[in-house]
Amino acid sequence: MKRLDDAISAAGCAAYVAYASSKDADFRYLTQFQVSDPLLYVKRLGEEPGLVVPQMEYARAAAEATAVPVTRAESGYLAYLDEDKEPWKALAHTAAALAGGPVLVPGTLPYRLGRLLEGYGEVVVDTGGAVGAMRAVKTSHELAAIRAAQQATAAAMDLGIAMIRRSSAQGGVLLLDGEALTSERVKAAMHTYLMGQGCIARETIVACGEESAMPHRQGAGPLRPDEPIVIDLFPCDEATGYYADMSRTVVKGEPSPEIADMHRSVLEAQTLGKSLIRAGVPGADLHAAVVKHFDEQGYESGAQGFVHSLGHGVGLEVHEAPSLSPSGGPLAAGNVVTVEPGLYYAGIGGVRIEDMGAVTAGGFDCYTDYTRDLIL
Repeated sequence: MKRLDDAISAAGCAAYVAYASSKDADFRYLTQFQVSDPLLYVKRLGEEPGLVVPQMEYARAAAEATAVPVTRAESGYLAYLDEDKEPWKALAHTAAALAGGPVLVPGTLPYRLGRLLEGYGEVVVDTGGAVGAMRAVKTSHELAAIRAAQQATAAAMDLGIAMIRRSSAQGGVLLLDGEALTSERVKAAMHTYLMGQGCIARETIVACGEESAMPHRQGAGPLRPDEPIVIDLFPCDEATGYYADMSRTVVKGEPSPEIADMHRSVLEAQTLGKSLIRAGVPGADLHAAVVKHFDEQGYESGAQGFVHSLGHGVGLEVHEAPSLSPSGGPLAAGNVVTVEPGLYYAGIGGVRIEDMGAVTAGGFDCYTDYTRDLIL
């Protein structure tokens, strides 16, 4: 909470005010409370944070939340509602009264609430992303949660790749147990496994052939022999809220010379990127080193070839700070980042290999322990 107090003080405010549900990563981080409906969070400078909850949620919040719960009646909300006659006005009145002065708010605060709060005093938007910066440096508890999610992800990846390995080619498609092996079938198997591990996966990528040349194409239909299959899996552990992220590219059969060369270069690029990670190194430098590597091997970066950043932070969101991109700043010990170089060419296909791990003072603690082989 010290960093949040520092942000409140630097903004000349009395409190930090948020209104969100646990779908909002900042809210979940600040409260450690899972809730579907938005709640009012108020952190006064130098004081314990408070969380305004309905009476029915009070006991659960007292047991689970890191913020001090107060009922809507105790907060004054019900009296303000009787006075103001409109829920948003009563909410703003409550927030202002609890804050006791100018408020610092996240950029995600509902617009109507922000405008109504301005009627009670100064409202400062936290353009510096204080909570996001706090979230970027993980505690040992958070690191353990992410590592566990990654272990489940690697097992699910192995299940999907094993299906492709066991398949056979017939009529230009892959068959498994007498039926076409489709992108949907592989995704369903991985998702079912992950559900058994308490994880939920969405927007999973199993993209074959020409589809693999589009980095976020989810893929559909039968998988084919001798063509690249990019699998990108990024599930969330429902209990902890933390994500994992992992990609592999495989070929059942004989890859084209172009894909084989691309895979070799991407593998080398990833090894290079991981070797350079340590606290204090700018993410921009890591990205630039991989761009230089690809350039020396005849692969461009931009509209084709290497078309995305080298990596990103992972935590309560699958994409969060820090960034391994042209604008990425210095890394810090406790950051969790992906290293995912890729090459993509229309008419040829795509290759991406992605590992994830923690930045340390002297290097990179890789959480992804799985083969990077291309040919099955």
